[in-house]
Amino acid sequence: MWPLIGIAVVILGFALRLNPLLVVMAAALASGVGAGLDVLAVIAAFGKAFNSNRYVSAPWIILPVIGLLERAGLRERARDVVGGIAAATTGRLLLVYLMLRQATSAVGLTAIAGHAQTVRPLVAPMAEAAAVRADPELDEVGRQKVRAMAAATDNIGMFFGEDIFLAVASILLIKGFLEANGIIVAPLQLSVWAIPTAVFALLIHGFRLLRMDRRK
Repeated sequence: MWPLIGIAVVILGFALRLNPLLVVMAAALASGVGAGLDVLAVIAAFGKAFNSNRYVSAPWIILPVIGLLERAGLRERARDVVGGIAAATTGRLLLVYLMLRQATSAVGLTAIAGHAQTVRPLVAPMAEAAAVRADPELDEVGRQKVRAMAAATDNIGMFFGEDIFLAVASILLIKGFLEANGIIVAPLQLSVWAIPTAVFALLIHGFRLLRMDRRK
């Protein structure tokens, strides 16, 4: 039962509102020692796990870069670019992003765009600038609605586009669930049947985006 001491450490640490990262590390260390490992062996296990999954740390390198770009005026430059293009309305801009997001997700490139690296620093400011140009009296509620629609566009584009890529985790999950219930389906079949859903998602959300322009 000693390896379970890590659970008690987690509960106590969270109850005391300590740093979550330190709490989890302390819990892992306590469980390792409780299982009969020495401290160096537990630390070595930490190092091995980090090295084997080092791609997980990539966002911690990307996010500071995005932060520096924003500090240097990335969002302001994005607004200026859209402000000079008369044909770039909020709906059209987000529709283009929707098609791009869905197309790249369909070929497995789900990480090249997203809320942190694309929507917040680029897409949302550009959509907001287009909305302000169409309605200079746009209030804060209207601005928040534009930002929310930009975030929703990213979600819809990736969610309905990624299932077309047969090696994505969701396809494998569906395949495993169906096989567990006696239904044998090839991943390619699931991917093919995801195409109509993606097309309808594009048409329905595209209509919603274009309707935003007519409401102004």
